[in-house]
Amino acid sequence: MGVDLAIRRLILKRFRSVPAERIDFDNPTFLVGRNGSGKSNLVDAFAFLAEAMASPLQAVFDKRGGIASVRNRTSGQSYPPNLGFGIELGPVNGDLSAGRYAFEIKALQNYGFEVIREQCWVQARSGRYWFDRKKAAFDTNAAGLRPAFDAASLGLPVVGGDARFAPVVRCLGAMRVYAIEPAKLREMQDPDSGTSLRWDGSNATSVLQEIERHAKDEAARIGKILASIVPNTTRVRTIKHGKKLSLGFTQEWGKNKRLNFEAFNMSDGTLRALGLLTAVYQTPAPSLIVIEEPEASIHPGALEAVLDVIRHASRKMQVAVTTHSPEVLDAKWIRDSHIRIVSWQDGATHVTGVSDASRSALQQHLMGAGELMRSNALEAAPLFTDVSDPQGVLFEDLR
Repeated sequence: MGVDLAIRRLILKRFRSVPAERIDFDNPTFLVGRNGSGKSNLVDAFAFLAEAMASPLQAVFDKRGGIASVRNRTSGQSYPPNLGFGIELGPVNGDLSAGRYAFEIKALQNYGFEVIREQCWVQARSGRYWFDRKKAAFDTNAAGLRPAFDAASLGLPVVGGDARFAPVVRCLGAMRVYAIEPAKLREMQDPDSGTSLRWDGSNATSVLQEIERHAKDEAARIGKILASIVPNTTRVRTIKHGKKLSLGFTQEWGKNKRLNFEAFNMSDGTLRALGLLTAVYQTPAPSLIVIEEPEASIHPGALEAVLDVIRHASRKMQVAVTTHSPEVLDAKWIRDSHIRIVSWQDGATHVTGVSDASRSALQQHLMGAGELMRSNALEAAPLFTDVSDPQGVLFEDLR
């Protein structure tokens, strides 16, 4: 249905509420679970990886309250256990046919940490290249690659200046997570480049202005889709107030009947829908977007249009959605392969596909995913318990 998967699999070890999980993705992927199941922690894994490609690792931890706040708390140790991330890539912008990146961070006392292992391989048109870092030791088959980094820094952002590994850095750095805050869209906003929508929508005016400047057809499409979600709203635009920008909306009905509003007059649902549309149509497009609970403050009757936006987005980028709404899952095009069940069991977050019984009901069109959820019959597959499975380990033998 969608574009090739840039992110095929995410492996997490001891990250937030996740002791160990291996999550396979489709496009789009719906992460379905109750409040408190850990969906937001999974989402933060993508934000963490994206930020780590552009910011020092210390800053990424500090933003989250330090490594002690990020660690999985099922451990009884007095200071955090090792954290691990692994990500398996599919085709990346025609530059790579596949790739894999993983790292493990050891927590030290007094909130310190060090990178104890980091590994990456890519399959490019010119060949297969890799590097394998074990603390200070660095091994690679990529001629001329001799980066310098300290113990508390990831090597990939440094290595990303090399054309052979740059596609991985660009792909991971271009992942975006969105939890649009309507209050941020009501405010006057400072202008910026408009090339990347912030996670809360706080620069939506600049992004919309950039879309209007370089993709007028897309800007017009945003207006049409917004009208299907918010009746009579036919246009959205940016308005200058001195050095600030705000959002303006036009509503039309009947003959020559029109009203103009600014964002502070608009409902939460309208502003959240606009934030979603701006995320999807921003340019350049992200490699992956994660949308948290698109159903929030959206009338159930408008969710079909929102889901059409998500389906459209999956044709040009990878999409993941968190939800606990059966109305979101009512879309007839959602298959069992699109759904991952997020559950909270024994003090930990677990992620699985749907059970055989749920899969059979969906494949035979006996019930839709939304119907199954309403009847408490959308069940998770049995938990994966074999920790020795090689698909769940972080590192490989690259030689």
